[in-house]
Amino acid sequence: MASAIKLSFHKQLFLQLFVFSWAIVLCFVGFQYIREKEYKSEFLSAQLQQYNNHLLVAVEEGEPYEEYIASHEKPFDDLRITLVSLSGAVIYDNTIPAGELDNHRNRPEITDALHKGSGYYIARQSASDGRKYFYSATRGERVVVRTAIPYSNTLQDLLEADWTFLVVMVSITLTMSLIAYFTTRKLGKDIERVNRYEAEQERNRFKRQFTNNINHELKTPVASIQVCLETLLSGISLSEEKRQELIERCYMHNERLRRLLGDVSLITRMEDGSAFISREKVTINEIVNEVAEELEVMPDDERLTLHTDFNEEVIVDGNPSLLGSIFRNLTENAIAYSEGKNICISLLENNEKMCRIRFEDDGKGVQPNQLPHLFERFYRVDKGRSRQKGGTGLGLAIVKHAVQFHGGAITVTNRPNGGLRFDFTLSKCNLQ
Repeated sequence: MASAIKLSFHKQLFLQLFVFSWAIVLCFVGFQYIREKEYKSEFLSAQLQQYNNHLLVAVEEGEPYEEYIASHEKPFDDLRITLVSLSGAVIYDNTIPAGELDNHRNRPEITDALHKGSGYYIARQSASDGRKYFYSATRGERVVVRTAIPYSNTLQDLLEADWTFLVVMVSITLTMSLIAYFTTRKLGKDIERVNRYEAEQERNRFKRQFTNNINHELKTPVASIQVCLETLLSGISLSEEKRQELIERCYMHNERLRRLLGDVSLITRMEDGSAFISREKVTINEIVNEVAEELEVMPDDERLTLHTDFNEEVIVDGNPSLLGSIFRNLTENAIAYSEGKNICISLLENNEKMCRIRFEDDGKGVQPNQLPHLFERFYRVDKGRSRQKGGTGLGLAIVKHAVQFHGGAITVTNRPNGGLRFDFTLSKCNLQ
């Protein structure tokens, strides 16, 4: 529901659109920057490649390369020209004597030229004179011609991407973000209004259903008490045995009413006033021991044997009464409906944040299609038997609410060998 969401729907929607749009812009800017820099580098290399090809033609035709270099116009000032054999040895360099230069076969631009026919490299420092150059190499039949331009500030600026498009893209995105903000603000408020209305309608429907169920549950015991009391007050001559039977019946139905009102009050308190329910450090082991002691004093026909597997102390920050209601309601449910002889409470997991507990019986279980409904209020697998046992139909609903109040969740399944298995978690953090 909208009330449970920390960020409003409008803010969530706007944040998603904002992140999405800026992610696209950043990806586009990054791609455009890399692509434009590559384009400018390739364009500069193409100019040097043109000169390299002319020089290669002259070399292949046997024209002295020194004369060609001296007599022909160069595309850039301070152009460094190097002729390298296919084995990587330097044949000529117009800046440094060839004998002073090492083998160039492993230079990236030379390697690319030998394998691909041409190659270039941006801003690598020369091992011979320590200057940074932009290199471009072209392979011929016998030699590789490499030309290089000093990597000056002017050349660096030339190769930099044009950031005008970035300003334009940022401006457009900011404008779109503002438009999206006001659009999602109105849309978000409308959706939240609809969600609140639907949530309120659902709450009202649920309350009406709950009230109708309570009224239905109250009718039988109230009618029975009224019939018994009218009979007692009518003046009809009754035997002492019959009179005692009517009084006991009144007491039984009154006890059922008391339990029903208590269960309804407990569920209402958990739903509407959970912030006011006190918390303290509760040892789960002590609650399990109390359940075991309560079973010991029960009549033989209602008593089940409790087996526990708690190998360590479990302390939860919670409400003792609600935590006790989890184990007692599960126990009462097993006694009333399982038709088994044993119940087992096991500690499956215990850490600093939570504990996981299993409660199971060895009874007959329920039909698979009934499992999803067991935690519903007033749901009964066997309605007649449930009322005979004095059940209110709220026991497992209370268990579910109490587990959720303590930051956990509960599931129910049929055991492979018969009986029900309840697995639930309890958070150890203070959730107020």
